[in-house]
Amino acid sequence: MTSNPLRGEAALTIAGAPHLLRPSFTALVAAEEELGPLFALVERAAAGELRLAEMVALFWHCLADRDTVSREAVGEAVAAQGLAACAAPLRMLLAQILQGRE
Repeated sequence: MTSNPLRGEAALTIAGAPHLLRPSFTALVAAEEELGPLFALVERAAAGELRLAEMVALFWHCLADRDTVSREAVGEAVAAQGLAACAAPLRMLLAQILQGRE
């Protein structure tokens, strides 16, 4: 599994294995349905007010292989790695939301 930063993809280690986070249109629409407007999500993240549950939800909706990984496993991975380690994939997804693909 290799993420393509040019496509806004990132990797998240879950249960010791890397998993692809792909912010497709479908994934972002599903995240927005649950979390509210994505621009507001980006603003909360920039202000340091993004909640752990919001980060986990965004990661889960963007998982390329959601059928093989539970949402609880994503939450456990974030808790195990800590927020600092999860900042890189979060930044990649937030940048994709704001900038899109060229």
